[in-house]
Amino acid sequence: MSNLAIELEKINKNFGKICANKDVSLKVKAGTIHGIIGENGAGKSTLMSVLYGFYQADSGEINIHGKQTLIRSAYDAISAGIGMVHQHFMLVDNFSVLENIILGTESGFSLTESLDRSSKELSYIEKEYHLEVDINATINTLPVGLQQRVEILKALYRGAEILILDEPTGVLTPQEADHLFRILSELRDQGKTVIFITHKLREIMAITDNVSVMRGGKMVAHRQTSETNKEDLAELMVGRKVILRIDKEPAKPGEVILKVENINLVDDSYVQRVKDVNFEVHSGEILGIAGVSGNGQSELMDLITGIRPLQNGRIHINKKIITNDMNVDSAVMRKLGIGHVPEDRQRRGLVTEFSANENVILGYHKDPSYNRFLEMDKVAIVKSCEKNMKHFDVRPDNPFLKVSLFSGGNQQKLVLAREIARDPKLLVVGQPTRGVDIGAIEFIHRQIIDMRDAGKAVLLVSVELDEILSLSDRILVMFEGQIMGEILANNASEREIGLLMAGIKKEAL
Repeated sequence: MSNLAIELEKINKNFGKICANKDVSLKVKAGTIHGIIGENGAGKSTLMSVLYGFYQADSGEINIHGKQTLIRSAYDAISAGIGMVHQHFMLVDNFSVLENIILGTESGFSLTESLDRSSKELSYIEKEYHLEVDINATINTLPVGLQQRVEILKALYRGAEILILDEPTGVLTPQEADHLFRILSELRDQGKTVIFITHKLREIMAITDNVSVMRGGKMVAHRQTSETNKEDLAELMVGRKVILRIDKEPAKPGEVILKVENINLVDDSYVQRVKDVNFEVHSGEILGIAGVSGNGQSELMDLITGIRPLQNGRIHINKKIITNDMNVDSAVMRKLGIGHVPEDRQRRGLVTEFSANENVILGYHKDPSYNRFLEMDKVAIVKSCEKNMKHFDVRPDNPFLKVSLFSGGNQQKLVLAREIARDPKLLVVGQPTRGVDIGAIEFIHRQIIDMRDAGKAVLLVSVELDEILSLSDRILVMFEGQIMGEILANNASEREIGLLMAGIKKEAL
C-alpha cells in the first residue's frame, strides 16, 4: 500500500465559465492531519466535493492508497474509505444517535436486529477512539460538540480510513474545539488520515502536520506545518503581506451612548431568546459580545436596531429612552444615531440586484441631499457612492456595477461605507468579517478601530473569538440568551471566555 492516502492529479472543475479548480494536484500522507486553507472562493470546498463525490471532475485523476479510483457519488467515496463531516451536520434531529449512525446501512430481517448488532460495533469504536456518547440520546438533546462527535462516529462506522472535516470548529466553544483536536490526534495515532479545511490560521498551526494553500482555484503552496507560520500562510493565501493583528491605542471611554435595561425577547415559537439583558456602551470604546452562534446575539441586535419591537425593558440611546409602548422601527433608531452593519449582508444589508450607487443610499434614501423636488438626485447619489468607494477601497470602483458582481469583501465594504459615512453615535456591527477574504479583514478591522478613536461607541458581535479579543475593549459573553459575564479584553483568556460560552457563569470560575 502506498504511503499516500490521497493523490489528486491535475483536477479541473468548471461551472459554466467559472473555473473553480484548475490543474489542482495534492498529496496527502497516510496517518497525518493535512490542512487545506485559502480565501473564500479559492476552490477548497469544490476540491473536497470532487473527492467525496458530490461533483465529478471535468478532468484529472484520483488515487486512493496508490490505486486509481473513480468517484462518481458519495457512495463511491464511502466505498473507497472516505468519510466527510460537513460544516452543517447531516443528522435527523428527532432520531437517536444510534438510529442516525446506522441510517442507510440497515441489514438483517428486522430493524431491532440491525440496531443490536450495530450497538455492539459502536461500543468498540467509541472506546477505541475515545468518542463516547450516549447512543440512545436523541440528537436534538445533544450539544453541538457531541453532535459533531456523532458525525465522526457515523463516518468511522462506515469504515472511513480518510476523514474530511469542513470548517469543523465554527459552532464550537474553545474547549470543545480543543477536545475535537484531541480526538483528531487520536485518530491520526490510530492510523487514520484527516483532511482539515479551515480559514483559521491558528488552528492550522495547532493541529496539522502539513498544509496546502489554494488561491484563485489553484494550489499555490505546500508546507510542513512545523516549518511555516501564520504570517507566511496568510501571505500565500492573499499574494501579499497581511497584518494579522491590529495595533490600537488604549480606549478612552466617555459618556454612555447606549444603555440596555432588563430587555427580553420571546420569539414566535414561544422560545425565550433574550433573558434579562443589561449593559452599557460608552463613546470611545468597543464592547464585544462573544458566544457560539444561536445564543441570542442576533435577536439582541435586532432589538437594539429596531428590527424587532421591544417587548419589555428599556433602551437608552443618545439620551433618548425607548420603551415597548412606543412605535419604533429601524428608521427611528437610525435617526437616533445608530448605524447598523447586519450579520447577513446579502439578506439584510444589500439588494444584490441593485447597483452599488443604489445600495449606498438604502435606509437613507429620504435624506435631502439625495433628493431634488419630486425625484432622486442621481448625480448626488453617484458622487456619494464614488466618494465612499474611494475611501473604503471598494474594487472595482464602478458605482453602476450590480452588487451581486462584487466579492464578499467588497460587498461588506459597501455596507460599512454606507453606515460609517452617516457619522453615527453608535455603530452596531454583526460578524464584520464573515465570508470576507483575509486581505479585506485587516482593512475592515482598521475602520472599526478608527470609529472608536473618533469617539464613537461600537457594539461588536462576532463568533470569531480572535476577532473579539483583537478589537474589543470590554467583552460580554452570551449563552442561551443571557449575559454570563463581563471581562476586560486586556485581561481576557480564551479559556475563561470559552467556559462562559459553555454556560459557566463568571462567579463560578
